[in-house]
Amino acid sequence: MFAAVLRRTPIQATSWERPLLRLCFGITLSLLLLLLPAPLLSLLLRSLENAQGEFVGLANFIHYFNSGALQRSLGNSLWVATLSTLIVVSLAFAAAWALTRTRLPMRGWLRAALLLPILAPSLLPALSLIYLFGEQGVLKHWLAGHSIYGPLGIVMGSCFWTFPHALMILVTALSQADARHYEAAEVLRASTLRTFLCVTLPNARYGLVSAAFVVFTLVFTDFGVPKVIGGSYDVLATDIYKQVIGQQRFEMGAVVSVLLLLPALLAFLADRWVQRRQAATITARAVPYQPKPNRLRDSWGALLLSAPVLFILGVIAMAVYASLVQYWPYNLTLTLNSYQFDRLLGDGWGSYLNSLRLAALTMLAGTALCFVNAWFSQRTPQPGALRGLFQLCSLLPLAVPGMTLGLGYIFFFNHPENPLNGLYGGMTILVLCTLVHFYSVPHLNLVTAFKQLDGEFEAVGESLRASRVQILLRVTLPLSLPALLDVALYFFVNAMTTVSAVVFLYGPETSLAAISVLNLDDAGQTAGAAAMAVCILLTCAAAKLLHGLLSALLARRQQHWRGR
Repeated sequence: MFAAVLRRTPIQATSWERPLLRLCFGITLSLLLLLLPAPLLSLLLRSLENAQGEFVGLANFIHYFNSGALQRSLGNSLWVATLSTLIVVSLAFAAAWALTRTRLPMRGWLRAALLLPILAPSLLPALSLIYLFGEQGVLKHWLAGHSIYGPLGIVMGSCFWTFPHALMILVTALSQADARHYEAAEVLRASTLRTFLCVTLPNARYGLVSAAFVVFTLVFTDFGVPKVIGGSYDVLATDIYKQVIGQQRFEMGAVVSVLLLLPALLAFLADRWVQRRQAATITARAVPYQPKPNRLRDSWGALLLSAPVLFILGVIAMAVYASLVQYWPYNLTLTLNSYQFDRLLGDGWGSYLNSLRLAALTMLAGTALCFVNAWFSQRTPQPGALRGLFQLCSLLPLAVPGMTLGLGYIFFFNHPENPLNGLYGGMTILVLCTLVHFYSVPHLNLVTAFKQLDGEFEAVGESLRASRVQILLRVTLPLSLPALLDVALYFFVNAMTTVSAVVFLYGPETSLAAISVLNLDDAGQTAGAAAMAVCILLTCAAAKLLHGLLSALLARRQQHWRGR
């Protein structure tokens, strides 16, 4: 009888549990529909209206096309995104190969250094590049007369902050290697180049495609780098900012936002299509690949890692140094004056404290919501149609640029007939927008964690007359704690560094640290902007360190079974 219980489906429920679980799942799904599709629909409708709110159809789109701005901004966005993608994916693949195919010492530290840009706002590399290659830059002669303000600066800054995203994908792709393939190549006396072209590259092709789509979308939709260092080089993201903030033409801002959404959505759909075609490269008989000692290969790995490591550390070091200089470039005395935000900003350290509040609230609310939604969708009985709609809403934020989402929130929550319009300008709407903007990756992380749990937990609990809540608290939650820590860190770091999603939503009392970086740079206080960016970086680094300590403590106290 006990064996029969174990063979039962893990998502059964009693007659009184099933309607209650479906009701709760429906409520959480309605919340997602309210926070994402509804603002996007408001954005689309606003793009079809004039300044007075009258329906004009496609007149706004036609006007934008005829102005020539589309060809210029769209062409510029496509160019910098394509060039950045080629550079980043090439360098990230070389770095990932060096990290997984060599036996270099301190590979963990090298990888940590390569991932540092993910802890900094995208504004930091733009500011640092100005100090390095600007009109008064220490290395301006390296550009041979070319200006850093424009496509060159945008590409360099974009390569800095998107590199970790590509590296993580490609390290994972190259780590999943079967040693038998390399042994067969060695037996057949294949050359190193042939082995690379016939074994390494084909096994990593899906990772390369995924990394390319991710980097392209991030650069195409980025606002921070083009705003600081783009100069007069217009891209779609800065066009939105100019239309809304500069000219108060919200309907034209909606038009550009819709146009910004389309390429990002196409790239997302193409990436999902490629992932569905991906076949398994690791089978039950696979042998994990372990690189053999090879001085020549290690030397090549060190050479490949040196360029990105030096570039990343150099950009960060320049930002830190610039924030400590008295008056660049005339008085290079080190001082902490740039960190005295009381004399630079109206609210002093208030913006930084607001960012801490936003990050903490987003971390708590986002982690709880992702956990509950993933549990409902994976560990409770739900109708297939409801589950499919929930999966679509959960993945949709990956395809929505931050500026598009933020502008949609203006039109939806600031509408006078919306009973929730009182949220506009407060901390709540910032938390909701940030949570939705970064929802998809934590959701996928927790769904993967739940799928790794055996369905017999629920069956055994049912046989012992334990409720689903008891199983959730005593079994599922403890086993999911490592994934929950990763999700919490992801929400915290991204909430601290985000700019595009909240640039239209903050109020006088809710200005954020990343927004202060932008405002200080606009006011000519570049050193102060660098100082605030460094504060954000140090805060995220401290959060990452705390995450590592908690993970180690958790593994020692509650995850002994993983070491068996």
